Amino acid sequence: MAAAGTCGTGTRSTGSMVAAASTNNVTSFQRRGPRASGADSGCSRLVSIAGTRPSVRNGQLLVSTGLPALDQLLGGGLAVGTVLLIEEDKYNIYSPLLFKYFLAEGIVSGHALLVASAKEDPADILQKLPAPLIDDSYKKECDEDVCSHKMEPDIKMKIAWRYQLLPKMEAGPVSSSRFGHYYDISKRIPQELIETSKWHGFFLPEKISSAFNVESCSLTPGYMKLLQFIQNIIYKEGFDGSNPQKKQKNILRIGIQNLGSPLWGDDICCTENCDTSHSLTKFLYILRGLLRTSLSACIITMPTHLIQNKAVIARVTNLSDTVVGLESFIGSEKETNPLYKDYHGLIHIRQIPRLNNLIYDISDVKDLAFKLKKKLFTIESLLRAPTLFLPQVVSFARGCQRPS
Repeated sequence: MAAAGTCGTGTRSTGSMVAAASTNNVTSFQRRGPRASGADSGCSRLVSIAGTRPSVRNGQLLVSTGLPALDQLLGGGLAVGTVLLIEEDKYNIYSPLLFKYFLAEGIVSGHALLVASAKEDPADILQKLPAPLIDDSYKKECDEDVCSHKMEPDIKMKIAWRYQLLPKMEAGPVSSSRFGHYYDISKRIPQELIETSKWHGFFLPEKISSAFNVESCSLTPGYMKLLQFIQNIIYKEGFDGSNPQKKQKNILRIGIQNLGSPLWGDDICCTENCDTSHSLTKFLYILRGLLRTSLSACIITMPTHLIQNKAVIARVTNLSDTVVGLESFIGSEKETNPLYKDYHGLIHIRQIPRLNNLIYDISDVKDLAFKLKKKLFTIESLLRAPTLFLPQVVSFARGCQRPS
């Protein structure tokens, strides 16, 4: 991956590291001071991009999803050059929020945007993005939420100890941090931010004509046009690194809405034995190849609950790097369950990329729920009471009583 090479200086032996430390009169266990910006540092080229940071695990360049709680669950953020697949909830109420968070974070961070949709004009999508919150505003919202939801002492004692040890998903932003922001969904992003941002829109009804013919390939017209559009933007704007004269590097955030739905000319959601399942998987395969060789990150929302063929879902999952599923309580039995009364749905981290490896990683954090507040979309650990075996013990004791 192009983004994986954040440090091009290569590895050094232990002896050379010790020697370098001794020459600088600094031990190998002591943190070095900030380096001066110059051409001698091979790691500064990608790290200096606004709105990015290197992963503490593998040095991979990361961008924020626009939801700091989700960044924490994904290992620090979304890796550049990867695909984030959002499995839409049943009524498509909450998945558009994650889509908008991703785009809003790109505008605030100064990244370029590419918004593709077959349902809504990209210009209208940008107008509905949430407004960023400053640090003081977020702390005020958190304080109000804590005051309005006080936990009774006896309820806290019933929570299993393993849930108390889990880290909190939502933490207040650090004022000096420029990675990840919080947003107010009750307000719209300022118009001046949209006007100063650089974005490209792909609205399928405007791109497809009746004379377009793709009989020679296995892609639907919508997928073919979208791939050509993405490829042109990546190459012409220099996100593939083909323009070495361009010193100012930037990230391209790609957002594709409702991919796989009938609006894209795909019948994968209409029948179990569809003829275009290979078209969707081939599109994802080519798209991921484009991302791997460019400074770009992509988020895709897909109505996977409508896909009847489980084999297609498995292939789509394997062709995605990160998979997050949203399960809404609307219309289900969990909506009236007292256990979920404080939440609006569950969030499932189905797949996390283990970069530069052949297998995928699985999140260690389970039982996550989300709730939509007045201004914030939050992800929290689901607090469940421990399982009580008292009824079983009582019934067993009754069976062992002597007959009178």
